[in-house]
Amino acid sequence: MSSTLSPNRPAAVPAQMDKTRELVKQHLANVVIPTADSIANAAEYTQRIKTLLVENNATIVAHYYTDPVIQALAEETGGCVADSLEMARFGQQHQADTLIVAGVKFMGETAKILTPEKRVLMPTLEATCSLDLGCPIDEFSAFCDAHPDREVVVYANTSAAVKARADWVVTSSIALQVIEHLDSEGKKIIWAPDKHLGEYVQRATGADMLLWDGACIVHEEFKAKGILDLKAVYPDAIVLVHPESPHSVVEIADVVGSTSQLIKASQTMDQQQFIVATDQGIFYKMQQLSPEKEFYIAPTAGSGATCRSCANCPWMAMNSLERIVHALEQGKDEIHVDRKLGEQAMRPLNRMLSFTAS
Repeated sequence: MSSTLSPNRPAAVPAQMDKTRELVKQHLANVVIPTADSIANAAEYTQRIKTLLVENNATIVAHYYTDPVIQALAEETGGCVADSLEMARFGQQHQADTLIVAGVKFMGETAKILTPEKRVLMPTLEATCSLDLGCPIDEFSAFCDAHPDREVVVYANTSAAVKARADWVVTSSIALQVIEHLDSEGKKIIWAPDKHLGEYVQRATGADMLLWDGACIVHEEFKAKGILDLKAVYPDAIVLVHPESPHSVVEIADVVGSTSQLIKASQTMDQQQFIVATDQGIFYKMQQLSPEKEFYIAPTAGSGATCRSCANCPWMAMNSLERIVHALEQGKDEIHVDRKLGEQAMRPLNRMLSFTAS
């Protein structure tokens, strides 16, 4: 893990990331993306899902990074398309007995923790996240134990067990505010798992933070050079960047923010062209809200790019209409969280929701 960061000189130790990259490589080898056969049957699956949602008193809670056909279906059936914070809120407040969480596994776990009485299904439990994979509870808990004087703040992109070990859970939309609050109280902080988001927050707040060495495989692929090259082609375009991106990319952004914040910026700003450095699934909502505007995905090409993601999370892509049908028909891929662990994880999650409410 990294040492304490000085206000303008973030440090990073690559040991954890080396292990994470190997874990991600192994996991991606088993990822099965839905085929064109599933897409060809979209109308049939969509109608079947609508019937099953009624029969099961269920609703779809989908992330902005899922396939546009899933986002459209969630909206059409009274479900939710949102970032992870709003997904958590929606699932907690909705009257449905069953939640279909179209996203990645930590989102399903969060929904189950907040509503243990509900059945939470996912299109596939294999859909995970490099940040979650790269922050195993045993190693993270030992790291926290070695620094008992620090407040533990973890990103939502973590397992239920890691959340249970934390004092706070945050999303990218409220990370700055929470860290500013803790810093104002004189708290020293452990931050996990995304080092790029942690570095962005630390630079903005000057807080005393120890950063876990993790990264998102989608956002880490963006390269400043590629974005600047694209900006030369579209000089009037606004550059929108998610703070999980490397510092060199964040530095050249016009707007830095969470998925919901980037969508709002694209909708409310007068400019007509936008270069977007986050998962391209976000374009569905951006184009829906601003059909007259032009959106360009930030390139992942450039020095050092491996294109493991090409601006599209391979785990998010595992969600499909066919798999939603199977989840509802067979009750498979249900999320289960140990009761005691869920109660422990509920504390920092409720702290997050209370903080945003206030």
